[in-house]
Amino acid sequence: MQQLIARLFRPLALCALLAATALPGQGMAQNLFAPAIIVNDSVITNFEVEQRARMLRVLSAPGNPDTLAREQLIDDRIRLQAAAENGIVLSDTDILEGMEEFAGRANLSREEFTAALERAGVAEQTFRDFVRAGLGWRRVVQGRFAGQANISDAEIDRALSSGSGSSNVRVLLSEIIMPAPPQQAEAVRARAERISQLTSESAFSAEARRYSATATRGAGGRLPWQDLTELPPRLQPLVLALSPGEVTDPIPIPNAIALFQLRGIEETGYTAPEVAAIEYAAYYMPGGRSAETLARARVLASQVDRCDDLYGVAKGQPPEVLDRGSLPPSEIPTDIAFELSKLDPGEVSTALTRSNGQTLVFLMLCGRTNAIAEDASREDLVSGLRNQRVASLADGYLAQLRADARIVEK
Repeated sequence: MQQLIARLFRPLALCALLAATALPGQGMAQNLFAPAIIVNDSVITNFEVEQRARMLRVLSAPGNPDTLAREQLIDDRIRLQAAAENGIVLSDTDILEGMEEFAGRANLSREEFTAALERAGVAEQTFRDFVRAGLGWRRVVQGRFAGQANISDAEIDRALSSGSGSSNVRVLLSEIIMPAPPQQAEAVRARAERISQLTSESAFSAEARRYSATATRGAGGRLPWQDLTELPPRLQPLVLALSPGEVTDPIPIPNAIALFQLRGIEETGYTAPEVAAIEYAAYYMPGGRSAETLARARVLASQVDRCDDLYGVAKGQPPEVLDRGSLPPSEIPTDIAFELSKLDPGEVSTALTRSNGQTLVFLMLCGRTNAIAEDASREDLVSGLRNQRVASLADGYLAQLRADARIVEK
């Protein structure tokens, strides 16, 4: 039975449906049906939070179930609101079939799965609401992004020339990179230690909006899904050691301190290609993160489309202002490697500095060279690439909707 249940959440390594006994009541001091969270005009009650947290405990979901329940319910409300705005209406039959499909992943019928949850104190309505939000969002994503998921022959050919990689795990991270010039280093280290103790995604995002120097600051530091192999080798084991909600210990990088929070982790059916080398260019601009230098960097980013354009920018200046090379991922400095992992060819990062914060690094990704694949199915690659593209678009859309939403936590 344990092995059957483990299949239910294999992508997230969730296992062991503890349905034999009910969990003890948590005895909330306040009215269970009072508002706990308001998302736009939709109320999430304390009862819903308690029920979702109980279901997560039954499913042995990693992370803090109370925190995760609140985050999931906020996202579910946003998903349902998006479905309503897109005219999507689910019938009772749709929802029952969705519940059947979900239970079937553990080789259980809907009735068996529901009964197991109820023995653990989880109401059938809680399961129904969970499935309803997922189904509605699936139709939103299909309607909105299916036409944008076409894969070109050139993309398939590039993927066919890639290696099979060593992992098919992908992670959902939030980041904070705080400048730490010498005169502020001690204060920034103390702040980083404090932030590293957080387990709330909303609290971490608030700190990112306040202190982070990266382009994700406005989104609360939230990054889209990334294949684990895209992260710098030094960062990969640190991320794998986290449970959702947990934050890495402060990571010193030149002139800054980095922190990463794990929001999600899953296995995928498509194995990421192995990157043999990454080509990038770094143009060094005096002035560090001053307003004037950052303004110049924004202007420059609008004027260059590829790494070759930087040669014209650096013309007449000392050779050391422009550094361009192609290195294996393991040989690239960790801070640069992580910024590059977020970029597509031709994109730019201005999150890093050198020379004790006095020099801004205008970092551009030129391209990635994949290892040669020994055997790969063209059909599998098309499916994997299409699913990745749709998932990335959906994640970005949800993050945008969440950033625009009015969320009030009681």
